[in-house]
Amino acid sequence: MTSRDAAGVGPRPPLFRTSAALAVAALSAIPLWYVASGVADAGTGMVDLLWRPRVGELLTNTVLLVLAGTAACLVLGTAAAWLVERTDLPGRPLWTALMAAPLAVPAFVNSFGWSSLVPSFAGFGAAVVVTTLSYYPLVYLPVAAALRGTDPAFEEMARSLGCGPWRAFTRVTLPRLRPAALGGGLLVGLHMLAEFGAVQALRFDTFTTAIYDQYQSTFNGAAATALAGVLVLLCLLLLAGELRLAGSVRLARVGSGTSRQPTLHRLGRARPVAAAGLLLFAGAALGVPLGCIGYWLAVSTSTAFPAADLLATAGSTLALAAMGAAATTAAALPVAWLAVRRPGWPSRILERSTYVGNSLPGIVVALALITVAIKYAPGLYQTTAMLVVAYVTLFLPRAMVGIRSALAQIPAALDDVARTLGVRPAGALLRVTLPLIARGAGAGAGLVFIAVVTELTSTLLLAPIGTRTLATQFWSQSSEIHYGAAAPYALLMIAVSAPMAYLLIRTDHEAAR
Repeated sequence: MTSRDAAGVGPRPPLFRTSAALAVAALSAIPLWYVASGVADAGTGMVDLLWRPRVGELLTNTVLLVLAGTAACLVLGTAAAWLVERTDLPGRPLWTALMAAPLAVPAFVNSFGWSSLVPSFAGFGAAVVVTTLSYYPLVYLPVAAALRGTDPAFEEMARSLGCGPWRAFTRVTLPRLRPAALGGGLLVGLHMLAEFGAVQALRFDTFTTAIYDQYQSTFNGAAATALAGVLVLLCLLLLAGELRLAGSVRLARVGSGTSRQPTLHRLGRARPVAAAGLLLFAGAALGVPLGCIGYWLAVSTSTAFPAADLLATAGSTLALAAMGAAATTAAALPVAWLAVRRPGWPSRILERSTYVGNSLPGIVVALALITVAIKYAPGLYQTTAMLVVAYVTLFLPRAMVGIRSALAQIPAALDDVARTLGVRPAGALLRVTLPLIARGAGAGAGLVFIAVVTELTSTLLLAPIGTRTLATQFWSQSSEIHYGAAAPYALLMIAVSAPMAYLLIRTDHEAAR
């Protein structure tokens, strides 16, 4: 058997899976087609729309936010993971929960908490702080999992050859964390490109806020499309940069790891400092938004607890999140399968095309789907199905990460064995592959679930008349300065997301055993 056969690379991939992957890629390309056609229709006028000082300011703001926020998430997420997983810091389960819990706090709720605490808290620095506190778990979780699954023998061998603790970490451990860190950093960067609620509340202008203002205020579709075209280019640069930094290393961790416990680094006198630093970090990410929500509930004259409305809104949010998570996970499966089992430039292009939607503002994705629906499928307009399609387009990369990681750990020979026993490809998928990747698929579905619970702009545009979610209700009330009325929706949003964040942590630990 050749190495190519062992990797599961064959000349004829199953037709159904290939067709399904192409269909998913085509769906993900709808926003790209919408932006490209708008740019083409504008023609030479596009140069006039883009060659303005205001666009240069937006470009500078957006690039600086992506670079600073992603770098901060990479450094803080990796450092926190190392402190929790590889040092003798006591209370590891507590720190693990505290470091991952900010996943349940939407970025726009975080900005609401900080701006309520300090009214002058705004601008670039504020945007970097809030987005870092909101998105660093996307780096922390995969890096922590990689640290738990990395064989400690590599680091121990380096130590035996005379490397000190820091040198062994930077030369041996850190390179092995690169796929996990870059995968998380890519998700962070894409979220930074598309972030709207947090930066809008913090009065920091980026391409996303400018696009929203153009559509909302002046209805200038050409100008908004031009700005969206720049965002697409930034997304492509981000994807190319991640590929170059990753080299030939896979995005997902390969191998099931080892059950042997690593030797923990002794912090000595630095232990209280490390614990205080993590506690301060958790307080900034969790304490500030939760404290401000409690404060406004207690003192605001607009505070109200409409039980029936809260329950109905929570129910519709849970239903949409469940449908979005299931549909996105199912759509990610054929694309991830081709990327892992049939590696090469066609499958790589196919997979990377699914990341574009995640970098665009929800309003652009929504308008692209509205345009297609009105032209080709008017029956889908203003339906729940169309909203779910938007969630698939926006959050496909979140599901891809978990499924790719799980598939990479399963020997392709298992599928071959099933085929030799007379099982058809569909049967091998259902009876062999799906049970083995269930944990990874569940982790991806959990990330999508949390993202749908907190999604704002697409839901505002695409939700059927009368459909309300916790995110849209919070935004509506807080935009009218009714902080007390908005607080229950924020609190319920966090309460709905928290159990899924806990399941992600638990799944992560079980996968590393």
